[in-house]
Amino acid sequence: MKKLCSCQVEIRSKQARQKFNSNEDKELIDFLKIISDPNRFKIITLLQQKTELCVCEIAEELELPQNLISHHLKRLTDISVLIKHRDGLKIFYKLNKKNCLQMIELLREQLL
Repeated sequence: MKKLCSCQVEIRSKQARQKFNSNEDKELIDFLKIISDPNRFKIITLLQQKTELCVCEIAEELELPQNLISHHLKRLTDISVLIKHRDGLKIFYKLNKKNCLQMIELLREQLL
C-alpha cells in the first residue's frame, strides 16, 4: 500500500471537511443519529415487515410503553423516515421508503 506524504494527507483532509459542509450532510447526520437509537431502529424494522401500524400496535409488538413509542414516532416523522395518516381516532405510521433510500444513497456517496 502506498503511503501518502503529509501534504497529500492535509489536502485530502481539507477536501473531506469541505465535503461535509452542505445541507445534505446535516440531513444525513440527523438521519443517522435518529435511526441509531435501538428502539427507533426496532420501529423501522417492524414497519418494514408490517407495512403500516398504529401506535398501540407498535407498542404491543415491541412491548414498550405507548408514550415512549409516540416520542420515537415523532422523531422519525420529523425527519421524514415515517409517513403518518389519521383514520378516525387512530394515527397510522408507515415507512417512507423513498426518503430512506435517498438517505442511503447520500451515505453511499459520502463513503465511496
